[in-house]
Amino acid sequence: MLLQRQELESLIPHAGGMCLLDGVTAWDDSSITCVTQSHALDNNPLRTAAGLHSLHLAEYGAQAMAVHGGLLARAEGRKAAPGFLTMLRAVKLHRQRVDDLAGELTVQAQQMMAADSGWTYNFVVSHQGQALAEGRVMVMMQPEAVA
Repeated sequence: MLLQRQELESLIPHAGGMCLLDGVTAWDDSSITCVTQSHALDNNPLRTAAGLHSLHLAEYGAQAMAVHGGLLARAEGRKAAPGFLTMLRAVKLHRQRVDDLAGELTVQAQQMMAADSGWTYNFVVSHQGQALAEGRVMVMMQPEAVA
């Protein structure tokens, strides 16, 4: 694994249980692949009494893109500006819930657009090669970070 959870937490604003990713297995200038087993944890902060709905996998995709942005910024000798999720589009869920899946999930994010004001990524979360959720996420930088 290229990066472990502790290093991920230094790149994104999520820490502790809210950092849903366990590590990075590959990344380049336009994409990232992460792995996680947090979907199966009883104390997953997104889990309800009914389990972990696959819609929450969009947050996994958004965290992968945040890690990617942090890695790109670090490679340039800076820290990524904070942002907030503004859009989910073309989201397809292939399963109702995911907490009952054993083993790792793979979270892939592909950068589609990057500007000073925000980023757009496509994401796919899969289990054993089968897509569970996919879609597009847009994050806008906080206004004071853009100025």
